[in-house]
Amino acid sequence: MEALTFNTVEQALLAAIGILFIIQLLYYFCLYNRIHARSRALKRSDIHFSQELQPLSVIIYAREEVENLRRNLPAVLEQDYPQFEVIVINDGNTDESEDYLTLQGEKYPNLYHSFVPDSSRYISRKKLAVTLGVKASKYDWLVFTEANCLPESNQWLRTMARNFTSRTQIVLGYSGYERGKGWLHKRVSFDNLFSAMRYLGYALAGKPYIGIGRNMAYRKELFYAQKGFSAHLNLQRGDDDLFINKATTAENTRVETDANAVVRVQPVKRAKDWREEKISYTVTAHFYKGIQRYLSGFETTSRLLFHAAWIATLVIGIMNFHWLAAGIAFLIFALRYTMQALIINKTAKDLGEKRRYFFTLPVFDVLQPIQSLRWKSHCLFRKRSDFLRR
Repeated sequence: MEALTFNTVEQALLAAIGILFIIQLLYYFCLYNRIHARSRALKRSDIHFSQELQPLSVIIYAREEVENLRRNLPAVLEQDYPQFEVIVINDGNTDESEDYLTLQGEKYPNLYHSFVPDSSRYISRKKLAVTLGVKASKYDWLVFTEANCLPESNQWLRTMARNFTSRTQIVLGYSGYERGKGWLHKRVSFDNLFSAMRYLGYALAGKPYIGIGRNMAYRKELFYAQKGFSAHLNLQRGDDDLFINKATTAENTRVETDANAVVRVQPVKRAKDWREEKISYTVTAHFYKGIQRYLSGFETTSRLLFHAAWIATLVIGIMNFHWLAAGIAFLIFALRYTMQALIINKTAKDLGEKRRYFFTLPVFDVLQPIQSLRWKSHCLFRKRSDFLRR
């Protein structure tokens, strides 16, 4: 009968594991499963879409990226869409981007391009570039992406535009990484997928709070109604997440998760580049309104505590030859892992991702919150001027 009894420490740990498991269960089924649930609803034709393909302007930010433009711009210009224009705002003039864009403009009459003045001092260069693109656009609906992004198909604009209903002002899309090799790319891809499951999940739950500028759309009138980026003009970043955070509501925002609406970003080659991107978003996250940031932090904390609790119970059980306690701890971990793997991999499939996560999933599951703490610690040792406009 001793095998069926637990000491005080084991009781406390098993109770903690049970509570934390239930918390994780709620997050996965109520939030992270939203994209997959939407995919099932799409198959049942349960979602209403606009039948009218409204004219739109695609605005692309490029920072001296002539090779990216050569690789990706034709796929944007050759979209299967009745009426659209493409506006490329080039930031910098030390490469061949302007020459390339001029030549492409002769081939594609709907391509326009401009540049960010070198004298720009009172607004971040990317925000100025986006503002110039918005002011140059002819149409009310604006679709945003970047030079290093490649549409998954020639139906990208059509799939995004089917969400342009009379009540909609913002459409959030998904941007995933192209398949790459190496440990860094696997980490980056998983982090990107999981982050999308989080912020798109909140939007699908009627609580949108951010968007990513690689793949989103909003009305020009919304940009002017929000006075552009005036609310966070002092920050370098925030042209996408902070703007959407201020302008989005449950009623004016829709989400597009069809694989045809995905854009692919080239694999990250340097950890430094990824770190700088994550640190920038960590800084702007301090300015988000809404409870979503705190709910996400609570999920991250509960995840770390869950792993700490089940591992501690497993170790104590083995050391004390109490196999029942160790077995229960491992069983609950296995149940969570199974649920997690099913939801994450089904979502990855829905979004057209080629990579699946099984053996690496527990590692990334622990690494991600540790990485988040790392980005936050980096912010503490950076100068405030590093994040302000230049």
